[in-house]
Amino acid sequence: MKEYADFLGSQPPYDSLGSDDLRRLVEALEVEYVAAGSMIVVADQPPLDHMWVLRSGAVEVIDRGRVVDHLGPGDTFGHISVLTGLAPALSVRALEDCLCLRLPDPRTVVEEPGRLHSHYGTMISRQRLSGSGALDETPRSARSLMRPVVWARYDEPVAVVAQRITDAGHSGALVRRGDEWGIVTDHDFRRRVATGEVAPAEPVGALASFPALTVSEEFSQASAFSRMIDRGVHHLVVLDRDGTPAGILRAVDFASADIRNPLLVRSQIEAADSIGELRAAAALVRPTLVELGSIGVPALQVGSLQAAIVDSILRRLVALHGLDQLAQAPSLVVLGSLARREPLPTSDVDTALVWPDDLAEAGQAEYLERAEALLTDLESCGFARCPNGANAVNPLFARSRERWSAAVSRWLGDPTANQALLLASIVIDSRPLTEVALGRTVTDALRVRRRTREFLDLFVRESTAVKPPSGFVREFVVDHRGRHRGELDLKRGGLLPVAAIGRWAAVVTGDTRGGTVDRLRRGEAASLLTHDEAETLTAAFEQTYELLLERDLAAIATGATTSTYVNPRELDTLTRRHLRETFRSISAIQDHLASSWSERLTP
Repeated sequence: MKEYADFLGSQPPYDSLGSDDLRRLVEALEVEYVAAGSMIVVADQPPLDHMWVLRSGAVEVIDRGRVVDHLGPGDTFGHISVLTGLAPALSVRALEDCLCLRLPDPRTVVEEPGRLHSHYGTMISRQRLSGSGALDETPRSARSLMRPVVWARYDEPVAVVAQRITDAGHSGALVRRGDEWGIVTDHDFRRRVATGEVAPAEPVGALASFPALTVSEEFSQASAFSRMIDRGVHHLVVLDRDGTPAGILRAVDFASADIRNPLLVRSQIEAADSIGELRAAAALVRPTLVELGSIGVPALQVGSLQAAIVDSILRRLVALHGLDQLAQAPSLVVLGSLARREPLPTSDVDTALVWPDDLAEAGQAEYLERAEALLTDLESCGFARCPNGANAVNPLFARSRERWSAAVSRWLGDPTANQALLLASIVIDSRPLTEVALGRTVTDALRVRRRTREFLDLFVRESTAVKPPSGFVREFVVDHRGRHRGELDLKRGGLLPVAAIGRWAAVVTGDTRGGTVDRLRRGEAASLLTHDEAETLTAAFEQTYELLLERDLAAIATGATTSTYVNPRELDTLTRRHLRETFRSISAIQDHLASSWSERLTP
């Protein structure tokens, strides 16, 4: 069952469950094999009492005879009928042999079903399965970049289809096989035809991948971009509202290396069989981030992609150092901005380690030895460990499951204890990368243990203690105490104060998922922040992050030293004015929150 726990625990929305609820759900699931062509869900039948998560294989979603979506591993279906009590509106059929995890209604199994419902509700409201809802309102749709479809019959010779693709100036074709379609690309020709595995006279169907990965024509370019990165593919089929292929979106259609390089980095990381190969792949990361920024990819999206790539590097290091092969494998946990998926290009990497309770002292020593080697190799890949000690080899951040739970409970119970608030803050920003259920121990105690009024009072003071500057006088920055300084620390002045308020909202709601903007939105939903406060803080965070990212990327591109400090002389009048208003808004919200936080709590 561990395999299914690790799989579900890494898939949304199940990655939001605590370890106990994840265990309950895994214990309640059934593994179901479905043969290709079999109907799994039939529309207009009685309401379902269970849903499915696809473990392997692919299924197609059918609306009145039309295929409107394809689902792959990690996707959930049947949940709308289960949660609404209505008959299923759409049919689901296996495109190939599938392994499905059949789940009962989570409301009957887990103790905190609300952690799933918010995600399910989003899936329903977006009408993802029907293909009739706008998935993204941004006008830069995937359709605007797609190229016409080059079609091929399943039995046409490889050489004929290759020539057709070349004549069209394309890099792939859709291959018909009955009522379905797959895709064949130039990569397939290079990998299998050029090597002699498939002869030019053989049917092109021998090369094609079924089913082709699809997106709705209403996907934004950013969403299509993310799907390519997530699935590690270079082509997507764009479907119109009728579920018919309208075009093919290629990686190169994004006008530069913004797609190719992340995919290249990811594939090279995953294929690395040695530290040397991993180091070579990691060397591509920062140049790739520079290219992403240069073509206008949104700043927080660049940060999210960086986090995904660093995650991949860390997972590969875990495998190369054999931590995942130990009899009692530990969980590697990331902390800080990386855990929130909002690091800057030059951010250091904060980590923690969780191991099973019954591990002998000698085993613990081996874990720490391997973790030290892992961090050393991480640094050789260009990513520094935390200089302040938040590392998986520090006894403060390397503990057994039981000791982690006891420590978090102690920090919550006595916030006046030495470093209690600081350590609790670090724990809030944590995300397990491996052995997910075990790693959840770090945040489980935060969710289940009652936060005392004393803790919340001290925590809100801590969260509002880092004050932004008051403004600028001539060439100086004026801090909140009226002192004049020659430099502005953008990170401390604009980023950390907002992240701290988001962290406070996460503590009060007991929901530590996501990044700062996600937490601010949940804070607004829980009436901890007004709509105007949440909007102001979100804008302040996004704009300050963008400014810091731009500076980091410019320094990387020119080989200069990066810094979060800015000389006021470097700022134009408009930027100074904007920052002044941003700092004042943050400060006003901090003061209001510190004085009225208890009135905002739900009775």
